[in-house]
Amino acid sequence: MKPMISPSILSADFAYLAKDVEMLNRSEADWIHIDIMDGVFVPNISFGFPVLKYVAKLSEKPLDVHLMIVQPEKFIQEVKALGAHVMNVHYEACPHLHRVVQQIREAGMQPAVTINPATPVAMLQDIIRDVYMVLIMSVNPGFGGQKFIEHSVEKVRELRTLIERTGSKALIEVDGGVNLETGARLVAAGADVLVAGNAVFAAENPEEMIHRLKEL
Repeated sequence: MKPMISPSILSADFAYLAKDVEMLNRSEADWIHIDIMDGVFVPNISFGFPVLKYVAKLSEKPLDVHLMIVQPEKFIQEVKALGAHVMNVHYEACPHLHRVVQQIREAGMQPAVTINPATPVAMLQDIIRDVYMVLIMSVNPGFGGQKFIEHSVEKVRELRTLIERTGSKALIEVDGGVNLETGARLVAAGADVLVAGNAVFAAENPEEMIHRLKEL
C-alpha cells in the first residue's frame, strides 16, 4: 500500500496561506497536518483557533490536528468545531491518557497519541488498542526543519511489532525530517502516514513532491 501523506502547514508561507491550502487541495495529499504549539509544552508558539478556522473553511482534505500543548483535553470541543478528522495528543502531556482518548472519540473524532524521541514505544502497551493512530516524533517537537533522528526507524519497527502482537488496528504516523530518503526507510519499516513540511513547501514543485512521497 502507498503511504498516506499529511503535509504540515507549519512550513507553509503564512503570508499566502490560502494559496498553499488550495495547492494541497489540488494535490494527492491525504490529510492536512496542523501543529498547535503553546510555548509551554514545546519552546515555540504556532497558531491558534482563529487561524485554524480559516484553514478548516478552505481545506477540502481531512484535518490531522496535532496538539503540542499542556492539558490538550481542554480544547477537545474547539478541535471538534474545526471538523477535525484526527485529534492527536502527546503521551507526555496527558497523565490520564485513557480518559482523554475516550473523550476525543466521544466527541466524534479519531483519537491519536504522539510520543517524543525519548519516550519508549513500550509505554504505549496499555493504550495501543484504544487509539486510531500513533505519531512517532522523529525530531524533538517545537520547530520545523530539524535533522531526522535515526533511531526513529527502529522505533517504527518496534511499534509495528507491538501493533501486530496486540491485534491493534492503529496506524503509524511519523513527523520530523521526513523527505524522500528518510520517508522510504520509514515506509519500509512499517509507517502508514508521513508528515512532511519543508520537504513539500520548500520544493520547487510541491505537488510533484507530494506525488513522489506517495509513491514511496
